[in-house]
Amino acid sequence: MQPVDNLMRQAIAEKIFPGGVLLVSVNGSIIFFKAYGYANLYSRVPVTQDTIFDLASLTKPLATALGVMMLVQREKIELDNTLDMILPESKYTDKAQVKVKHLLYHNSGLPDYRPYYKTLSRFPQKARRKALRECLLKETLVNPIGQKVVYSDLGFMILAWVIEHVSGQRLDHFIAQEIYRPLGLHHLLFISSDTPLYEGLFAATENCRWRNMILEGRVHDENAYAVGGVEGHAGLFGNAENIHDLLYALLSSYLGDTSYPLFQTALVRLFFKRLPHSDKALGFDTPSLRGSSCGSYFSKKSVGHLGFTGTSFWMDLDRKINVILLTNRIHPTRENNAIKAFRPELHDAVIKSI
Repeated sequence: MQPVDNLMRQAIAEKIFPGGVLLVSVNGSIIFFKAYGYANLYSRVPVTQDTIFDLASLTKPLATALGVMMLVQREKIELDNTLDMILPESKYTDKAQVKVKHLLYHNSGLPDYRPYYKTLSRFPQKARRKALRECLLKETLVNPIGQKVVYSDLGFMILAWVIEHVSGQRLDHFIAQEIYRPLGLHHLLFISSDTPLYEGLFAATENCRWRNMILEGRVHDENAYAVGGVEGHAGLFGNAENIHDLLYALLSSYLGDTSYPLFQTALVRLFFKRLPHSDKALGFDTPSLRGSSCGSYFSKKSVGHLGFTGTSFWMDLDRKINVILLTNRIHPTRENNAIKAFRPELHDAVIKSI
């Protein structure tokens, strides 16, 4: 894996990101696991294999989608349920007929993003979650339901609401209790503003102008931050090893291995199935036809996701290969986009080395 190691060192030297961790496994066996660079450019604290990263949108597949999967498995909800069947507040809105699967596929008709935090920051902290959900209800659909894929943070905010309403628990409590703890994953977690700062080594993210601080151990995403750090689209933190263990549990279930009984094989296979004429599965991405971040060699039967902070995972279901890349590319500024060209190059080098 020397070419892969060289690429990672080159990325640090060329300031593609200040620090990162790369983990590669085949059939659950880790064949490459190294840390590079700095967790914080100012304190010069180095990244280690245990460094905890702000996973940003990896929250969508690794927390929210799995929460939905668990509720479907327990027959609490169905993917074809419409929102008006679950959330009474949605009944007289244009989102009443949006189905759970539409939110997971990103074809609900909702817009991609709204800077709700600018409005929410005027409310007392305890009132913000309710205020956010009122904003979501008022948001007008920009496309007909089910007809066009538009990657949407808003859809996953609504999914978090669905999970909380049906389970009777806050999203982070439900996910930890039902998924992470049974798998022994203690370094995958949400960090809410109402709990003491989790003790661990964090990779710093942006020197945020809105908050006038370098973020470290607090969620970067402004909308998630405004409501206390726990949301369906962002807020999850974790290290590479715990992400790997979670992905391997999903892969094992997908392959029918009964030693990981948390999720039913048929359900995992359903969630990993690509929506025709798109690069979306249920809460997960699949390789895009052109310019995929996983490069040119991952099979069509692969699932993955990217996070704005510089994080990603890709899992080739045919070859049983996992590649987890965690970086702090937005430290100290989000203007650094060099990782876009780096990701496919790295994934190509990994597959060639294997």
